[in-house]
Amino acid sequence: MDQNHQNNHTPDPDDLSRFGDLDRMLEDLRAGRTGINRSAEEPAPETEEATPDSSGEQENAGETPPENPSLLKEILSWIPVLAAAVVIAFLLDYFIIANSTVPTGSMETTIMPGDRVIGLRLKYTFGEPERGDIAIFIYPDDEAAGIRTYYVKRIIGMPGDTVDVKDGHVYLNGSSEPLDESMIKEPMMPEEPMHFEVPENCYFMLGDNRNYSNDSRRWHTPYVERSKLIAKVYFKYFPGIKWLN
Repeated sequence: MDQNHQNNHTPDPDDLSRFGDLDRMLEDLRAGRTGINRSAEEPAPETEEATPDSSGEQENAGETPPENPSLLKEILSWIPVLAAAVVIAFLLDYFIIANSTVPTGSMETTIMPGDRVIGLRLKYTFGEPERGDIAIFIYPDDEAAGIRTYYVKRIIGMPGDTVDVKDGHVYLNGSSEPLDESMIKEPMMPEEPMHFEVPENCYFMLGDNRNYSNDSRRWHTPYVERSKLIAKVYFKYFPGIKWLN
């Protein structure tokens, strides 16, 4: 009777559930879905579907892409550079060099009409003019009329010199020998003798093209004051480059 009672006993539902769990575990073991048949280095399978991380996209989505520089911004960015260039050019031209174009032929053949020359202001700022210098200076007759005109001539007479122009030659300080002037374009045409006494702190100027030069021989004020000498000319740079002496 005990035996029949035992055979006819209805299984407990919890026991069935446990049996089902065991079946699933065995199935997982056979399929290699649990750790017994899986290598230790192999990561466990994910139980959830991975969701792409959109945090970067969201972060970037909130930013405004940089705009290309506008034309106005580009122009404004160049203003300091251009201003600096203008200031440097002004300082160079006003204190260091003199850049001039010679329009006439009064200094032929040393300087031809249209030649562009460079003079050094510092020569007369820190040094003294010398006989034979090719100098840029303020033309005295125009300055007396309130006009500033720049001339280029050669210094012939120094302060305190006497200058005599006669028989197509220049004589200094009563010398019987004429000044050696191999640089002039052609011999001077004879004319009435002229005599000049150069005041202190002044200079007597002549052009190398003596027969066609408006210089100290022709001026109402024949002498150039020391303060009116602007720069000594060292070379021409257009057309072509040539050292001048």
